[in-house]
Amino acid sequence: MTPADSSRPGDPSRPPLWLVGVASGWALLYAGYRGYYALGGTAGLIGRPVSESRLQAINAVGAAIILVAAALPWLVLKSGRFRRITPALGWIVAVGCCMHALVDAILRVLSLTGVHPTELPSSVWVSYDRRSADLQDLLLNEPWFLVQGLLWAALTWSVVRRGRRRAWLLSAILATAALTVVGVLSGLDVIGSFTIV
Repeated sequence: MTPADSSRPGDPSRPPLWLVGVASGWALLYAGYRGYYALGGTAGLIGRPVSESRLQAINAVGAAIILVAAALPWLVLKSGRFRRITPALGWIVAVGCCMHALVDAILRVLSLTGVHPTELPSSVWVSYDRRSADLQDLLLNEPWFLVQGLLWAALTWSVVRRGRRRAWLLSAILATAALTVVGVLSGLDVIGSFTIV
């Protein structure tokens, strides 16, 4: 650690090493899952893609983004400068991941019960098993997003100054709730388009 990175009065706190490792490892697990499909894996595919190479490319981009996400907790630990932007970055990641998980989980439950069946993009899928798609998303993808969001909330909480923690948490909860409502209403076609990738 360089002198510039050492803790000084007013600097954000360093997060616990175990939390950094868990947040990074959790991201690596999902990057591996997306990487499997990027390399042409077919086990667990929910249907027949329009283009196998396009599906591989989509998953390769996803895996690359998640690999970057796996490195970010280590930057929070090691770099005092990066730690200073963590409250804002962590807020975005925590809110985005939790909102993603809640919106898609609600929509998938509504699809499984027949209230509002899921429609996947015809630009990606020629055909697909809707029930398998709903279950895979509900039991695998969305739990990953929820846990990743909560891990980033905990990681960020550990570096936010004590006097600001309550406001940070409350704003994250309110934003997640509001965006979840907007996302679900959009997914149900009650309001205009609000796409969650």
